[in-house]
Amino acid sequence: MVNIKKGKIQILEGDALNLFKNIESGTVDLIIADPPYNLGKDYGNNHDLKGFDEYLDFTRNWFKETHRVLKKTGSIYVFMGVRFISYLYDILDREFKMFFNSWITWHYTQGMGKIKGFSPRHDDILFFNKTANFKFNLDNIRIPQKYYRQRNNMNGANPGDVWQFSHIHYSNPERENHPTQKPEALIERMILASSDEGDLILDPFAGSGTTLRVCQVLNRNCIGFELNPDYVDMIEKRLSKDFFGFDSIDERINRRPIDLPEDKEGSNEYWLEFSHLPKNSE
Repeated sequence: MVNIKKGKIQILEGDALNLFKNIESGTVDLIIADPPYNLGKDYGNNHDLKGFDEYLDFTRNWFKETHRVLKKTGSIYVFMGVRFISYLYDILDREFKMFFNSWITWHYTQGMGKIKGFSPRHDDILFFNKTANFKFNLDNIRIPQKYYRQRNNMNGANPGDVWQFSHIHYSNPERENHPTQKPEALIERMILASSDEGDLILDPFAGSGTTLRVCQVLNRNCIGFELNPDYVDMIEKRLSKDFFGFDSIDERINRRPIDLPEDKEGSNEYWLEFSHLPKNSE
């Protein structure tokens, strides 16, 4: 088990648009949002299926609230499927005048199979900043270089905008009873990059509680909104568990650069330091 400092975590039950009223303007450092994709998934007490325009109006309404509560140095990451991702980009960019940063592709190896057409193997994540003066901690998320080269920063490389994390398989002991649970290390990267210890993170669609759990581990304060009372209970149980390591990693974290220079002993060892918590502990 890994000893961790615990951030202050708060779960608010109810509709996100109503719960936003509890958050003061300009107080949130980072928002991580995994809203319903409007694909008809069953979330227990509600069904994810709205008319096209109704869904976009719903999106505008909660985007308006996220823009209000974010600090000027704040950022937002938004998960979305292919059908609506371009519309969300347009709303954030043209309607709310936020600063586009990155269009991240989350690539995974498992997923639904198709016979006619190519099987989907990615989700999209939009990364926007409220202003040009935003927080970004690159040194917290560097990954080991593939090669040793003098021109490379051997403290580690920028992970880029294509992220590979496996789904949390249904047989995984860390899997919760939720249809769209996200990998912990994927959320970890966002939090390490765009916040500092003690910052306030908001997740308006808490779901299985991954963002709250990672904030707890990384000593961030976090508020999560969740409509389904059963999911609220599930999150509370998840937060009460001991921490032994994240349920996923970027496999590149384990690599060591090729063609490392030999030291005086000829041992060819080269150590890199990273801020990531250990994935396992005795």
